[in-house]
Amino acid sequence: MLEQTGLELVNWARAQFALTAMFHWIFVPLTLGLSFLCAFFESIYVKTGKEEWRRLTRFWMRLFGINFAIGVATGIILEFEFGTNWSNYSWMVGDIFGAPLAIEGLVAFFLEATFFAVMFFGWDRVSKGFHLFSTWMVAIGSNLSALWILVANGWMQFPTGMAFNPDKARFEMQNFWDVLFSPVAISKFTHTTSSGFLLGSLFVISVSSWYLLKGRHRDMAKKSIVVASMFGLLSALFVGFTGDEAAYTDAQKQPMKLAAFEGLWKGQENAGLVAVGVLAPDKRPGDDKDPFVFEIRIPGLLSLLANRSPGSFVPGIDDLVYGNKDRGIMGANEKITRGKIAIEQLAAYKKAREIGDQAAAEGALQEFDAHKAYLGFGYLDSPEQAVPPVAVTFYSFHAMVALGTLFILIFFIFLVLTMKDKIEGQRALLLLGVLSLFLGFIASEAGWVVAEVGRQPWAIQDLLPVTVARTDINVGSVKTTFFMFLVTFTVLFIAEVGIMLKQIQIGPEGK
Repeated sequence: MLEQTGLELVNWARAQFALTAMFHWIFVPLTLGLSFLCAFFESIYVKTGKEEWRRLTRFWMRLFGINFAIGVATGIILEFEFGTNWSNYSWMVGDIFGAPLAIEGLVAFFLEATFFAVMFFGWDRVSKGFHLFSTWMVAIGSNLSALWILVANGWMQFPTGMAFNPDKARFEMQNFWDVLFSPVAISKFTHTTSSGFLLGSLFVISVSSWYLLKGRHRDMAKKSIVVASMFGLLSALFVGFTGDEAAYTDAQKQPMKLAAFEGLWKGQENAGLVAVGVLAPDKRPGDDKDPFVFEIRIPGLLSLLANRSPGSFVPGIDDLVYGNKDRGIMGANEKITRGKIAIEQLAAYKKAREIGDQAAAEGALQEFDAHKAYLGFGYLDSPEQAVPPVAVTFYSFHAMVALGTLFILIFFIFLVLTMKDKIEGQRALLLLGVLSLFLGFIASEAGWVVAEVGRQPWAIQDLLPVTVARTDINVGSVKTTFFMFLVTFTVLFIAEVGIMLKQIQIGPEGK
């Protein structure tokens, strides 16, 4: 009964954090993309001196400001949840996880907040040059905020630059630069920010397409589409490049995640990449059932993308769960055994220290050090628990990739037709332009599902499962706050959409 209550608490805490994170993520990528688009628009205004670009810039800035305010509010809630629902996590890794978050607050957030006021209220109060500088600082500051948050998240995916303190039972930073320049942190930052640029571009195209369908603000809409489609096309291509790098990093650092989002159960040489597939719902680790009801594979491509080596071996879920001696892969079953030894020896070390038995303490610590890399596995009850939800990860990944490919095509077509002044007669395309924003949100949220669900059951990859990271509080408290947040977020979302729609209906000033 106690075990069931603990699992229920973990699941509700997960649900509350996922709710907050995914709601927050509605606003973050839009902030990242719109901030730079506003800077582009204002740069054109300052360069040309044309009043129409000033009106256009101020219009998109108003929409950016509405989105920015809601994003800040939800981000604060998200950070508080580390203390309320995940206090064990905060204690064990706060020395590392807290550092980039502190830098984000002290440097990046203050940078964007300082110049945010000038950007919104400095028109006609400061020079054109300084106002443009302020707009660029807001854009840079917004993306620097994302850097530090993604560095923290990247460390959760690939813990590096730290050491475990057995006396305090917590991880402590040893090398800040290893944390900052972790390959996972770099790939997450480049992929996430570029996807934000893509979404911001889709937002501008969506609103502008609606104006063209209504026959309103046509000149402003076409000018906006040209800038947004150029920025969006470059961003979408870069998203594809950084996505490939992120998948390669996953293959090296989080092979279970890669196996899950590719639905790869048995390791293969010259492994094919699944282009389209439907998973068998009853497939389980260790069985001989076919993992797919239907699939179309591109032969050999997964091996090339995962290892940068044609024909190379890519481990599957079963290899990582049960091991593969021929390939030198240690399975989760062996890691669990070693992890339990680490936990036992850590307890023995603490006990020896308490009674003053230095020899026993040193012996226990030596044994702990030999097995500490598998510490997190010691809290798992079975090797199958090391497998993330495969279906959720697989479908989220493939939806993200399919939509990302579609966006490249959308940006290209919009750019060409607008440059040729043929966009207004394309009703079907403009309807797709309006809908593209919603597709962009789906792709953006799917990306986070892949990143976070794909690394389950870990709060810190291989070192701290979520079952241990949680706060030991009443389940009812988490349930209550979950529904409180659900109602609050729903109200905020409706309010923001209402304000946005009202501003869009009004349109650029002077029109």
